Amino acid sequence: MEFSWSTIGWIAGLLFVYIFGLVEGRSKGYKKRKAEEEQEKKTQPPPQPETVTVTVDDPGILRIKNENGAFALDLDGNRVNPISLLPEQRKRLIEVLNIMRPWLEGKPVSTPPMPTQAPSFQPQPSATIQTQSKPAAAPQTSAPKPATIPMEDRPAAPANSIVTQIDTILQTRLIGTPLEERGIFLTQSSDGGVIVYVGLTRYNGVDEVPDPEIKAAIRGAIAEWENKYTPGL
Repeated sequence: MEFSWSTIGWIAGLLFVYIFGLVEGRSKGYKKRKAEEEQEKKTQPPPQPETVTVTVDDPGILRIKNENGAFALDLDGNRVNPISLLPEQRKRLIEVLNIMRPWLEGKPVSTPPMPTQAPSFQPQPSATIQTQSKPAAAPQTSAPKPATIPMEDRPAAPANSIVTQIDTILQTRLIGTPLEERGIFLTQSSDGGVIVYVGLTRYNGVDEVPDPEIKAAIRGAIAEWENKYTPGL
């Protein structure tokens, strides 16, 4: 079978058009996909940096560490030398151990109730009746007795606590002194600190008491307790 050159030319032209269209279509599809990928990159949010959580070491109130076979003591976040404690460090360590003592004995830590503030005492002037035969009674010059918390209503510290022991010594030392009628006593806060009551007034610590005579009496009771229960420390 013989083909004419014109037929061969038509066939070659059709093949060229088909191949050209196929290549052009693929090229347009590739460009379209690249444009879509670039558009997606623009619309996507930038990558967020990785968040690193930093754990801060909290030493707490009391911590004992084993450092290469030697024990180290941290008190209120500060490294202390247990062999040569300062007086204030020793006092703080006793307070912390007093907080832990009920746990060792299997007892709950009780919070003393807050006393109700009683109204201040205002003595009323007594009415006097004057007669012709009897002169009016002279007004009393003695100062009224200060209002105090009754013994049975006082918030009590745990029976075997250091605060209770010091308060027992204090009450003995106040007997027969001018301070006996002032209603002075010690109790314990929820964190093991010392609370001082003078009448109906509460002080959070011995240093807050404004009366130097009362403050000296409390410090004397503390010194007597230290000589009795912690001699040589």
